[in-house]
Amino acid sequence: MLEDRTTAPTEAPTQAPTEPVSPWPAAYPDGYAVVDVETTGLGRDDRIVSAAVYRLDARGAVEDHWYSTVNPQRDPGPVWIHGLTREQLADAPLFKEIADELAERLADRVLVAHNAVFDWSMLAREYARADYQAPVEQRLCTILLSKDLQLPLPNYKLESFAAHYGIVQQRAHHALDDARVLAEAFRPSLHLAAAAGLQLPLHACRQLTEWPRTDDPLRATGYISSNWRHSRKRPLCPYPNPGRLEPDGPLVQGMRVAFSGDTTVDRELLEDRASEAGLHVASAVSRLTSVLVTNDAQSRTGKVVNAHRFGTPIVDEHRFRELLEAVVPAPSLLSRE
Repeated sequence: MLEDRTTAPTEAPTQAPTEPVSPWPAAYPDGYAVVDVETTGLGRDDRIVSAAVYRLDARGAVEDHWYSTVNPQRDPGPVWIHGLTREQLADAPLFKEIADELAERLADRVLVAHNAVFDWSMLAREYARADYQAPVEQRLCTILLSKDLQLPLPNYKLESFAAHYGIVQQRAHHALDDARVLAEAFRPSLHLAAAAGLQLPLHACRQLTEWPRTDDPLRATGYISSNWRHSRKRPLCPYPNPGRLEPDGPLVQGMRVAFSGDTTVDRELLEDRASEAGLHVASAVSRLTSVLVTNDAQSRTGKVVNAHRFGTPIVDEHRFRELLEAVVPAPSLLSRE
């Protein structure tokens, strides 16, 4: 049985054989923190119920690992996924009580996760609630890394990524085991990237500071809404929505475009390019959304789930950037010519 709140040195797990890489790329980070969090849900006000970290050295060897359950101070959400009931979490520490301990394991390391934008967002929100800033400057998404390596995966789920290297999950959706599996799969991927001289897909981690005031009595409950995401107000799109993106069809000015997950080009830059091309950049996916852009069409984020639910067309970043080169003027403009 996996222990609660563990921290221990451990030997590097068995890996797929890789040739020693020499010299090692000088630009690569000095260490990594492989992270997995389980949560009450996927929304902005959802809370972490468990977290795990495997610390790795510069070449991916495991240094130690840590795990803790977390009392979310609310309903635990999808127990059938993470397996943690309200009763099991009743005596677990609050996030603010493990914030320092967790921060020690993240400090001066690149945060590594499968769909890293989700894990980082959840951590950043929890730290903002605790009036704390996580000591993380960069993150690396193993989904993007596997794409850059062109691994022959049937999909980009963690289980497929692990199976590629012969790694067996013992307890899927348990934060400690998911972090272990990811650490084992990350090391050979890191060595493949180093051998190829590949630039790692590192993204800056923006800290969240816009949380409700300290004296708000609802602040610690997690039930209140807040504008936690750093964003800039964009001008309204002047064109009517022409509908959904057709298969193999062009983007048309006025189309509503949403983004989900990590991108190789900075997200805000992609959004700026879309807006400048006459597209409506949407913050959520609805029945009116023309297309969702994501590099992981099988992720559990709310936008991807809603896109599948509504039948919204989904394209990856590479395809979107191709389409962005030839956006068709709005029909109203064509009729004036």
